[in-house]
Amino acid sequence: METSEPVTGDYPPVPRLPLLTAAEAREAVRHLFLLEQLDLSPRGAAAGQLASELARRLPAE
Repeated sequence: METSEPVTGDYPPVPRLPLLTAAEAREAVRHLFLLEQLDLSPRGAAAGQLASELARRLPAE
C-alpha cells in the first residue's frame, strides 16, 4: 500500500520478534500458494494474491 502520509507507530518494548529469513519467507509463500489451490473461496484467491505480491519482493535465489 502506498501513501504520502508518514508512517508512525511504536514497537513493543520486549520481546521483539526477529525478521524473517529469505528461506522462511519463501516457505510462507509456498504455503500461501497451496492455500490458494485448496481453498476455492475468495479467501483462497486472496492468499494467492498475497503470495504473488510477497514473491515479487523476495530476492532471486
